[in-house]
Amino acid sequence: MIVNHLPTLLAERRLKVADAVRATGVSKTTLHKIYNDQSSRIDFDTIDKLCEYLEVEVGDIFEYVKEDKEKNTQK
Repeated sequence: MIVNHLPTLLAERRLKVADAVRATGVSKTTLHKIYNDQSSRIDFDTIDKLCEYLEVEVGDIFEYVKEDKEKNTQK
């Protein structure tokens, strides 16, 4: 599964989604969907703008965490 660290990164910098919208030019709707984990796809251009704005690498925003399949099947 992909873990989204955008909310944490913004909070650490005391930034709001609106700040990122103004700085990157990415639409408010798009950033809110990413922020709230409601996005199923993200354009490379959007990721590039977020990385540049936050001065981070892609892996700082998104992290792949392998799911424990045994744990998921027992639920």
